[in-house]
Amino acid sequence: MDKKLEERREPEIVYSRSVKAGKRIYYLDVRKARNEDLYLCITESKRLQGEGEENPSFEKHKLFLYKEDFAHFTEGLQDVIGFVQQQLGAIENRPERKFDEAVEEPKEEVKEEAAEAEEPKKKGLLGFLQR
Repeated sequence: MDKKLEERREPEIVYSRSVKAGKRIYYLDVRKARNEDLYLCITESKRLQGEGEENPSFEKHKLFLYKEDFAHFTEGLQDVIGFVQQQLGAIENRPERKFDEAVEEPKEEVKEEAAEAEEPKKKGLLGFLQR
């Protein structure tokens, strides 16, 4: 394989989970960097065209979160969630669902279609943080 092409290749996904939230889908992918470190890539995907469209398009935004920032990020997220709960009262939790342990990542197009048709398989991020 060409060395330049090798350098541009996406980092390996070692664990993945999708969370469907209304019109948005959040992909939580644990990736392995070239130096073997693990980090979190959070992708927000929102469908732009109507449901009846043959070739829907998606708007995506990515956030990379590195292990040395996990504690600070979690603390900040818990703080703002607590603030919202104080302002609005209890946040309604979705029922807990079983999740698939598979870590194999489908191709991007297939991943989008599958996530549209499938409910999330684990509690959302809020549930994780409240453990």
